[in-house]
Amino acid sequence: MSHYIANLRDIEFCLFDLLGREKVMGIAPYGDVDRDTSVGMLEEMKRLCENDLAESFVEGDRVGTVFNKETGNVTLPESFKKSYKAYVDGEWWRLDAPVELGGMKVPPSVRWAMAEMVLGSNPAIHIYASGYAFAQVAHVLGTEKQKKIAKHMVEKHWGATMQLTEPDAGSDVGAGRTKAVDQGDGTWHITGTKRYITSGDADFYDNIVHFVLARREGGGPGTKGLSLFLIPKFMFDFETGELGKRNGVFVTSVEHKMGLNVSATCEVNLGEKEPAVGYLLGDVHEGIFQMFKVIEFARMMVGTKAIATLSAGYQQALLYAKQRVQGGDMKIMNDKASPRVTIINHPDVRRSLMVQKSYSEGMRALVLYTASIQDEIELAIQAGDKERAEDMEHLNDLLLPVVKGYGSEKSWTLLGTESLQTFGGAGFTEDWPLEQYVRDAKIDTLYEGTTAIQGLDFFFRKVVKDGGRTLGLLGKEIQKFAESGGVHQEEKQALVKALGDLNGIVAVLVGHAMESQSEPEKIYQVGLNTSRCLMAVGDIITAWLLLRQADIAAEKLPNAGKDADFYTGKIASAKFFVQNYLPHITADRKIVEATNGAIMEIPVNAF
Repeated sequence: MSHYIANLRDIEFCLFDLLGREKVMGIAPYGDVDRDTSVGMLEEMKRLCENDLAESFVEGDRVGTVFNKETGNVTLPESFKKSYKAYVDGEWWRLDAPVELGGMKVPPSVRWAMAEMVLGSNPAIHIYASGYAFAQVAHVLGTEKQKKIAKHMVEKHWGATMQLTEPDAGSDVGAGRTKAVDQGDGTWHITGTKRYITSGDADFYDNIVHFVLARREGGGPGTKGLSLFLIPKFMFDFETGELGKRNGVFVTSVEHKMGLNVSATCEVNLGEKEPAVGYLLGDVHEGIFQMFKVIEFARMMVGTKAIATLSAGYQQALLYAKQRVQGGDMKIMNDKASPRVTIINHPDVRRSLMVQKSYSEGMRALVLYTASIQDEIELAIQAGDKERAEDMEHLNDLLLPVVKGYGSEKSWTLLGTESLQTFGGAGFTEDWPLEQYVRDAKIDTLYEGTTAIQGLDFFFRKVVKDGGRTLGLLGKEIQKFAESGGVHQEEKQALVKALGDLNGIVAVLVGHAMESQSEPEKIYQVGLNTSRCLMAVGDIITAWLLLRQADIAAEKLPNAGKDADFYTGKIASAKFFVQNYLPHITADRKIVEATNGAIMEIPVNAF
């Protein structure tokens, strides 16, 4: 039986009942996709994921990658290659490829709904298939000649990597030492070493185009001196795509990891054996700006992967709890002759399952809400509404670190403390997929910027730099809903209270940031709490989306028929989340207000 159970019922509820995505379908730029078409695509993706893609999930982990040190090539298990081929042969790559090169224009909300299923069933499939999204970047930002690279990447199904990290420059990207020398003929020679490079090599690609950050000769220090180069594994004819000689970019090792073992995480050397020939993207030195187009996609992907894995863990835990017979009913547990019951009848198991249900469904709504904002950006651009497009872009920017940082942190924590725990000792064995979920999901809190970095990015770049405008507008929208009346008044008042506490947290941190201009050490009091602020924002948005779902469910419940349990569950999970998690924000506010810089004065040797 497949390890993966897609929650398509909830995905469709989010897309259509909560977010009303049918209203953006059938019109430019999404004229080829209506509701029926999107539902058909989702159903087919569910079938593919639960069968063809999920089939190699376990073997991919157990066998992993095989690295040939002599050639620098990576070989993957045959079963995984079969799954990857099923994805490509099904032409799902068209979801990410440029429309001009055979891609299909679908609303990002539908695209990420389908991505959730791929990432939940076998995440490495989606990761290796990122080359089509990279081709989009090359096509949009590249010169006319470089657009031909994008064309070959799509038509010949080449792979791609994003290369930022170096042995001595991880999160501090601006410390990178990889160098680029202009050859005067439109090419550059790049030298250096990159580390922790995802999908650095695979034997189902004929070629790979590496997107590499390097500092050109004469480029200044820090991130401003970095440029972005396209470096193919094999040189090729620009007109035909026919492969030529091996380029000077080689994988020198593959990391042995905690999880996600079928995804080749590589160390890559550039220019040691022979010149690594690259092309300056767009013929402009705007490396960080260009790379952030890739990073934004990657952060959305990582957050979606994390949340998809939590959903998969919850589905497994729920199935187990309904079948596993253990112990008697608590109210008559002293009666040794009482019948044994399934563990879903035990109070703490129910609590645990409701934690998993509320977070997985609430954070799915967070992902799809964020994706719906991406829908609106493209619609505004299409309509020539520059002001709305900018507002939506700012909101998307605000939400991305929440999707990635909050989504990954909550998912990883809950997979271990709740989903696996539901199984008891059985969850610690390889008999069930939970132990692999836990190992595979840990990377999500580290990929594309750790949770702490997401917190810093959220506060300084998305709140302070914006003057708090976008967060304030979102807060007003949440407040308006919470004060709208109707059902669930008690829960909505709790949301108002939590929103006020969040505003208090932000105000304290902004105050410390301003004080740091004359008292530099005050900035430490901000740094100690930016992750806490990010988590509070995530909980409030999640509560808001869950309560919106609960209102819809309450309206539909009287005539729900066979869907009555689904809607009852929606109401229950919203109430549970509000009652159990929003009170933490009040406590967080008190912690933030009481924070001082004492911890920064402790001698290093005292730790």
